[in-house]
Amino acid sequence: MGGIYIKNKWLPYLLILPTIVMICIFKIYPIIDSVIQGFVSNGSSFTLDNYKHLFADKAFWNSLKVTLKFNIIIIPIQIIVSFIMALFVNVKVRGIEIFRTIFYLPFCISLTISTVIWQMMLNVNNGVVNSMLGVLGLRPVGFLIDKKWALLSIVLISSWRGCAYWMMFILAGLKGIDSAVYESAKIDGSGFFNTLFRITIPLLKNTWLFVLVANTTANFLLFAPMQIATDGGPQGSTNVLMYEAYKSAFKYSNRPRQACLVTILLVIVMLVCFVQNKFMTEKEANK
Repeated sequence: MGGIYIKNKWLPYLLILPTIVMICIFKIYPIIDSVIQGFVSNGSSFTLDNYKHLFADKAFWNSLKVTLKFNIIIIPIQIIVSFIMALFVNVKVRGIEIFRTIFYLPFCISLTISTVIWQMMLNVNNGVVNSMLGVLGLRPVGFLIDKKWALLSIVLISSWRGCAYWMMFILAGLKGIDSAVYESAKIDGSGFFNTLFRITIPLLKNTWLFVLVANTTANFLLFAPMQIATDGGPQGSTNVLMYEAYKSAFKYSNRPRQACLVTILLVIVMLVCFVQNKFMTEKEANK
């Protein structure tokens, strides 16, 4: 019996061992390697010159500003819209499963394909969106070629697909709330908005924390829509840090610069996630 217990005790660790190995090879090792490369010059000597050159580069500061601006806009939009969508498909009516499927469909399309579709739809000359504006007597809008609209258009493209994904996590959180809580609130005469802000939102605290941190991480590392739809333009208005790192590595073959950019980006993501986690934890502790 003792031998069987020992075998069963180590079995879970044995089963997750392949996953741990893959994470170490494809996640942890590249991060450590990038951090080291940022402080290495000529393949061996330790130096801070890579960061000095980076901080003197206007393109870096512009991409940092664009990254922060992009995330300040997109994170609240995605979370609020995803929550509204989750509330809508959480009702108990016949056929609601159809709407859940429809709302989730955008995420089933790859990010590359969805970006190309939106790029065609937002085309200034023959896109369907500008055609509709023309029918209404409005002038064409350069959604992806006008500096004023480009970043907002990328937010739209990314949110169209991303909101469907985060909706499912929030919906799972809503399903985990005991229906007896709502029945008690209804008996006490609680209205929709009172129930929403005093019961539903507070009871989703764990879901909010996960979605907020995961959404922040995903959007800070996002660059595919910028690469495909605008190539970081016009005038660098959609050139986020991750895309700047991609160009440094694969366009300019500047590995040290790419390593510095990725390291700085990871530090920013960790700091933002730490602040979010601290804020959510303290807010819960003060209640």
